[in-house]
Amino acid sequence: MRYLRWLLPLAALALPIAAAPHKIAVIPKGTTHSFWKSVEAGARRAGAELDVEIVWKGPLKEDDRAQQIALVQQFVVGGVDAIVLAPLDDNALRGPVRSARARKLPVVIFDSALKGEPGKDFQSFVATDNREGGRMAGQELARLLGGKGKVVLLRYSEGSASTAEREEGFLEIMKANPGITVTVQNRYGGATVSSAQDAALNLIDRIREADGIFCPNESSTHGMLLALRQQGLAGKKTFVGFDASPALLEALEKGELHALVSQNPEKMGYLGVKAAVSALRGEPVEPVVDTGCQLVTRDTLP
Repeated sequence: MRYLRWLLPLAALALPIAAAPHKIAVIPKGTTHSFWKSVEAGARRAGAELDVEIVWKGPLKEDDRAQQIALVQQFVVGGVDAIVLAPLDDNALRGPVRSARARKLPVVIFDSALKGEPGKDFQSFVATDNREGGRMAGQELARLLGGKGKVVLLRYSEGSASTAEREEGFLEIMKANPGITVTVQNRYGGATVSSAQDAALNLIDRIREADGIFCPNESSTHGMLLALRQQGLAGKKTFVGFDASPALLEALEKGELHALVSQNPEKMGYLGVKAAVSALRGEPVEPVVDTGCQLVTRDTLP
């Protein structure tokens, strides 16, 4: 019997120890807009399905590059197995991503591009085809205006690759319509709804003269909407925006917005995490994944 007492602990030591799940850091541009809450839902769904731990952390405001850089650097040395990142700046985040790659951490870029080559400088780029989304918005605005009139573009923020692509796609279509004049195209709304509202109010005389308006993301669209309401202009200007938050969909239903280009942020979060897990498991990863977008109008609302 005394030999059995020795053998039991040895048998216990021989039992396999379950490996800890991989830990994936998902770092958005910000954490307040509805868009990012949908991304988080998709990321967490992928984490549950693939049995990995999701650490969701990002700057509060979408203009805090320093905080996002610090977060990436923290995770590079802080025990995560991979990073899924929506860079606030397509250049400023290159150094932190290189540091992660030097430590053999897979990095997936999502939503907004980082300067570099997908599949080489980072594992994958998972995003909307943003230039095509901008073209889609431009085509709808040109159609609604009958190919003529004055248009105001309120940009989002310098250094944001995703919205810059949308803005350029939009302007490409405006140039193809000689009857349309873009009277404002060099003003930025900034990172918040409030700053976009202020920027729109500062342009209100140009907006009064305009026939159409385009804004390239959730915060700029919402800020412009609030400014138009404040000035009694909501619904009186042909207005195409980007992203489909509940507040913007409600405005579309009321006729205060005329169209929205809608992304699929939940799919973006899901596929970003999935690409990171595939890289960790040594499975093939597509260097570029298009998560799609669609035009939403009052007629197509469910």
